[in-house]
Amino acid sequence: MEDLEAAEIERRVAEIRERMRPLEADLGKLRAERDVLLTELRRRRRLAERTTRADVKAAMREGKLPTVAELVAGSDTGSLDDYVFNLKTGGEVRLGFPGARSQSLTFTDGAQIAQAFDLAEAARLYAAGWELGSPGRPGVRVHFPGTRQERLVAADEVYARLGDRGLG
Repeated sequence: MEDLEAAEIERRVAEIRERMRPLEADLGKLRAERDVLLTELRRRRRLAERTTRADVKAAMREGKLPTVAELVAGSDTGSLDDYVFNLKTGGEVRLGFPGARSQSLTFTDGAQIAQAFDLAEAARLYAAGWELGSPGRPGVRVHFPGTRQERLVAADEVYARLGDRGLG
């Protein structure tokens, strides 16, 4: 390459650009086809999520899904991770703190707090008179999956349904 003249190098670059032009056009067409397909997939996912959310909200209205408070009061075994939790608006949430490996519930006796990572511990604390929440702040800490956004919600506004893990 060192023995080539600058003009020869420029000619070769121009020749390569000419050979690339149809490939770039084809690549542009392929990207457009891909984008149309990806848009359709997103549209179908949104529709499925909207349908699922509507079904969950209907099940809540019909009383088919227990609230977190009812789940804790009526269960004494099982993992919180066996359940999928939804706000009364239908949006899916996880219990506890964002980034935690497993879901948890916080209980208080008015002065101290305890974390329950399964329904057995939650039932034990509930039976001992502990309430969901922390001193002066009743409720359930929830966060939206995949985000750091969290909030405290009344225990009767979070519903539980058996998830895929709880079916097997």
